[in-house]
Amino acid sequence: QVQLVESGGGSVQAGGSLKLSCKISGYRFSSCGMAWWRQSPGKERELVSHISADGTTRYSDSVKGRFTISHDDAQKTLYLEMNNLKTEDTAEYYCATDRPPCADIPTIWGRGTRVSVSS
Repeated sequence: QVQLVESGGGSVQAGGSLKLSCKISGYRFSSCGMAWWRQSPGKERELVSHISADGTTRYSDSVKGRFTISHDDAQKTLYLEMNNLKTEDTAEYYCATDRPPCADIPTIWGRGTRVSVSS
């Protein structure tokens, strides 16, 4: 039984920071890596950042330079440090992963944690 549980969301003012965490149980970091996705009302769920098994990181253009993804295998936790938050970052943030063969859309998801950024 694989379970992902996000935490760390909240309400902040524009320019502020938050650090999200995703606790992993019944699972070890796979070759598919792990990712953070987000979804806001009226928009498709979008990939925010991904970290591969070899540590390579990728970011969407909208968050590049502001967000940092990391993974602590010993703590079985995925992190997303978010700095200089903007109102457009307001969304439900989801931790996600998959098992080989890795799909474009992950099949294992957390329930999400809300981030609200006000101006």
